[in-house]
Amino acid sequence: MNDNTARDRFRAAYEHRYTWDKDFPGYTTKLELKQGDETYKAEIKVNKDLGVEVSGIDDEKVAESVYNHMRDVITHRKRNSFENAHGKSTFTLGEEDNTGAVEILVKGDSMGSNYKIRGTEICQVSRVMGPMAFVINTNESLDTGEGYISTGYNAIFRDSKTNDLKAKREFSESYEKLDKYYVPKHQVIESIDPNSDKITTEFIFSESKLLEPAAIA
Repeated sequence: MNDNTARDRFRAAYEHRYTWDKDFPGYTTKLELKQGDETYKAEIKVNKDLGVEVSGIDDEKVAESVYNHMRDVITHRKRNSFENAHGKSTFTLGEEDNTGAVEILVKGDSMGSNYKIRGTEICQVSRVMGPMAFVINTNESLDTGEGYISTGYNAIFRDSKTNDLKAKREFSESYEKLDKYYVPKHQVIESIDPNSDKITTEFIFSESKLLEPAAIA
């Protein structure tokens, strides 16, 4: 049974995420990537159609990881209607925890997703994808006035059958405003594996500029 209250509350939180509108022109930025003792520099272009171009890194694996990272950034900024993303799912309210976050239980989602919302923000996402289960918890966010951006969050990965911890990542992010659009400025990812080995990856963006919209003849 679909709970309209659960659906309405989740929809409000989903639509309160900060996304780029249809007029977003794309942008260019310079990246300094630091991981351990390694430092790489790259030029990045995000096109109006949200395609990504990465240049300046000779190491193919590193270039691919930067490309994939930027694709993840764009996935969170890309606008998608609630009906398109969740129209076929049904929602029910679950328990409220001691922080005031309420579970939103979902049926009909291809990735087995469940959520927690606090106010009008999605503060937890949990999914099962084959052998891997993961939970993302948001603990800090930026209110842009046109929606929120998660700026402090962690991701915990477990074996979906045994529940054994596979990896944990802590994310800390800041953003800058170009005209009316927010783009990443600084991102730090602390990756911890089950053996407690820690790897810090830092993305430092500079000289970010919006692309000029094409002139209309």
